Amino acid sequence: MIKTMRDAAHNYPWLLKSIMIILAAAFVITMGWWGFGEDAGGPVAKVGAQTVSLDEFKRTYENMRRIYKENVTSEFKEEEFKDFVVGQLVDSRVWIIAAEEMGVRVSDADLRELIMQTEVFQKNGAFDPELYKRILAANHLTPAAFEAIQHQEVLANKARMIVRDSVALTPAEIEEGQSLMARPPDSDPTKGAESRQRVLDDMLLQKQQRALVSFQQSMKAKLPITIRRELL
Repeated sequence: MIKTMRDAAHNYPWLLKSIMIILAAAFVITMGWWGFGEDAGGPVAKVGAQTVSLDEFKRTYENMRRIYKENVTSEFKEEEFKDFVVGQLVDSRVWIIAAEEMGVRVSDADLRELIMQTEVFQKNGAFDPELYKRILAANHLTPAAFEAIQHQEVLANKARMIVRDSVALTPAEIEEGQSLMARPPDSDPTKGAESRQRVLDDMLLQKQQRALVSFQQSMKAKLPITIRRELL
């Protein structure tokens, strides 16, 4: 299972990032409080000027164990799972740095819309400011602290979207994709067109995935990254 997760992190980076975004939004209703900010022992990881606190690692670790609770058993080494979690947090910081280098900005309106659309903060289908404050307060989080987390997640996701959307199939690749469909035409022309489009969509998705992985690896190659595994 750990191997599958690592393969997903490599081949489907935005899939794992989606999990991280969910965790950032959901930990306030699934966990108790360890504190917020740097621990006495310092950060567990540093990526350039970005850091990962022990508190954040613990929250993420426990939440991801909940997500994979049916698969994370004694047969998997705990240290291996910890490495996976801290690796995802490091990748998150890499994308935040990438966003900063790209000049990406997150407006207050963008952040407000994201929070207001989060179901856990809604009552009768609408955002409830008092419920929002109560949920955060119950977990010893201020709105400012929670919104800072969300700000970084949106920032990183925007950087991913920029890289992803910069990728397109070349005419040669489109021709190759169409050749894969070289077979007797379907009796239903609509189904045939849909099948051809699915082939091209799959090719584009794979190319976008490769671009994201390549970009992330190039960023990590130029950034100083330190992980203090003794703190995990």
